[in-house]
Amino acid sequence: MGESVAEATITSWLKEVGDTIESDEAVLEIATDKVDSEVPSEVTGVLVEKLFNVDDVVQVGQVIAIIETEGEGSVEAPKATPAKQAVTEQTSVAQVAKTVEVAQEIVTSVSSSEDRFYSPLVKNIAKKEGVSQAELDTLAGTGKDGRVTKNDILEHLESRSATPQPVKTTEAPKATPVKTEKPVQAPIISSEGDEIIEMSRMGKLIAHHMVQSVQTSAHVQSFIEADVTKIWNWRKKVKDGFFKREGENLTFTPIFMEAVAKALRDFPMMNISLQGDTIVKKKHINLGMAAALGDGNLIVPVIKDADQLNLVGMTKKVNDLANRARLNQLKPDDIQGGTYTVTNVGTFGSIMGTPIISQPQVGILALGAIRKVPAVVETPEGDFIGIRYRMFLSHSYDHRVVNGALGGQFVKAVKDYLEAWDSNREI
Repeated sequence: MGESVAEATITSWLKEVGDTIESDEAVLEIATDKVDSEVPSEVTGVLVEKLFNVDDVVQVGQVIAIIETEGEGSVEAPKATPAKQAVTEQTSVAQVAKTVEVAQEIVTSVSSSEDRFYSPLVKNIAKKEGVSQAELDTLAGTGKDGRVTKNDILEHLESRSATPQPVKTTEAPKATPVKTEKPVQAPIISSEGDEIIEMSRMGKLIAHHMVQSVQTSAHVQSFIEADVTKIWNWRKKVKDGFFKREGENLTFTPIFMEAVAKALRDFPMMNISLQGDTIVKKKHINLGMAAALGDGNLIVPVIKDADQLNLVGMTKKVNDLANRARLNQLKPDDIQGGTYTVTNVGTFGSIMGTPIISQPQVGILALGAIRKVPAVVETPEGDFIGIRYRMFLSHSYDHRVVNGALGGQFVKAVKDYLEAWDSNREI
């Protein structure tokens, strides 16, 4: 999932307890922010226990399910009942991480005084924490058929450490799962003929993040107009040769991203995050690049260490992320770790905008549409009116930590880099 991803939400189980699972077959789907991923099984076996439910948030590395695989030979259970040797595989969210750790243990279906089955995970916890078989038998299980789950034994250990109690030998009553009360949604008011459309999961996430950002940051905007005539003419001259040589389209986006990365290097206090009352000055310049999806939603893949890329590398990275975003092939780590964001509102004809900051960043730059307009051109021979390609840059920044001087100087630095473009630059 990537080093910067800490947790995921289970969105759906593709397999149920008792189902047979083939190696590399998807067991469940998870979501991190705006990216959905499937978690495959690395073994062939039977799903014997699900440790989390849909909508549960799971930390990377946590065990989420137990798959029982058939081993070689057989062993004898405590009641002399023949049983096949089994190997349990702990399937965790970390299976989609760059390091996969699979815990294996040879176990049998242990028959307790109450003829109950305990999963390998529960038995391992009991052994580690010194829980006796008799004490384990007294626990009321909330799992299927009253089976003791990981949460059951952990809650028992927590209450045991808080208030020591003697071990009971009588059967405890079966616990009733506690239902979490969901907030009551206001009734939907509509007129005859209106269409009711449920927001998608991504749409809900975006709405939540946008409201949270406005409530968190004191948004202020600065606007500046840049003359990009040199860039327009230069790109027109080199784009065909670049495509033949690199097999990539040279758009304006990597050119603008290069200018933003340079400006962030000049003004490092724009490349910060605010956590509580503490400012974290970022070492790496990781540029978020807002990309529109086919369904109208927006996703922000991140160009890591953007200031270290030349224009060829920047172009390849921009095109790769944009293509994978359109195909819904981004990985969770592709949208993590951004330190500053750029959004191109000009794609749909807008000349300027007031974008909302992506938390916990402190700034976002909106690129307006490039327009061919009459403008005053200053020359050593005097001023005259000429046809120029110009665009507005709209800079939103967090006024809690970025004052007007810094916010204005930063966006002017971007303008200066764009207007100082070398018309003879080779790529």
